[in-house]
Amino acid sequence: MTATPDVDAFTRPYWDAAAEERLLLRHCAACDRVHHYPREFCPSCWSEDVHWVAAEGRATLYTWSVVHRNDLPPFGDRVPYVAAVVDLAEGPRMMTEVVDVPEDGLRIGMELVVRFRTGEDGVTVPVFTAAAHPA
Repeated sequence: MTATPDVDAFTRPYWDAAAEERLLLRHCAACDRVHHYPREFCPSCWSEDVHWVAAEGRATLYTWSVVHRNDLPPFGDRVPYVAAVVDLAEGPRMMTEVVDVPEDGLRIGMELVVRFRTGEDGVTVPVFTAAAHPA
C-alpha cells in the first residue's frame, strides 16, 4: 500500500498543473464559489458548472501536527514532518504539508506560500512554506 495520489482522467489537469508548479482549484460558475479538493460538482450548490482556475498560491496556517511516526510509504522516510490544514487565499481549506519551517516557528494564522515537491513516484504535490517578508 502506498499513500500516493491516484491520478485519473478527471484529476489529471490538477496533477499536470502541479508538475508545472501551478496550483489549481475548482470554481463554480453558478454560485461563484471556489472549492478544494477537486470534484465534478460544486459542494455548495451541487451545480456541475465547475471549471479549473489558478490559485494565487497563498494561504494561512489553520492547524498542524508534527508527525514523528508513519509506517506508510513514502512518509516513513520523511519523519518528522508537519501535516497541516491551511486556509487558501481563495477560501477553501486544504490538507497539506508545511516544509522548511522549524517546529517552534509554526503559528496559527502564519502566512504561507505554495511550493511543489516531486516524489519518487514522479507525482508532484503542493506543499507550503513560510511566506517571505521584506526586511
